Amino acid sequence: MRLFRSALLYLALGLGANAAHAVDMSVIEALRDGDMKKLVFAEATPAGESAFQTFDGEAVTLADYKGKWVLVNFWATWCAPCRKEMPMLSELQEEFGGDMFEVVTIATGRNPPPAMKKFFDEIEVTNLPLHRDPKQALAREMAVLGLPITVLLNPEGQEVARLRGDADWSSDSARAIVKALVQTDAEG
Repeated sequence: MRLFRSALLYLALGLGANAAHAVDMSVIEALRDGDMKKLVFAEATPAGESAFQTFDGEAVTLADYKGKWVLVNFWATWCAPCRKEMPMLSELQEEFGGDMFEVVTIATGRNPPPAMKKFFDEIEVTNLPLHRDPKQALAREMAVLGLPITVLLNPEGQEVARLRGDADWSSDSARAIVKALVQTDAEG
């Protein structure tokens, strides 16, 4: 019931918003329930600028994703909680991925590409990127301590929230948060 009231409040406030990306983060925060209570919102800060690599070794940065909400998940092939939550992140990408939202997965540390591919094959994830940060440059720059760490970036490329540890990304709360962000941007 609380989630329903929060969603109604969000819709009422969202109808009055008229600036692009003008998201009232307190409204989004109100949608947190269960594991999503670990999603900590803060003032927007610059995201890391260090390059990481695609599976094929091409350099990319988080700036390449500006213009959409991005859920960046730092993980590793040896991380059991990462194995548990990755299919849920895949479901978020399946449901919401597109022009307004994207899940970006980055294996940090020693994760050989064949092991990364095997990890995704075993859990049957086919729609998320196999990016890697082998020297942990981006992870260090973004103060990633422990895995998994999930960071929410706004369309301006700034970090606005962070979740330490694994979470139920298939929960109604997680889906409501992403839906609210995407809808707000679509209306703006």
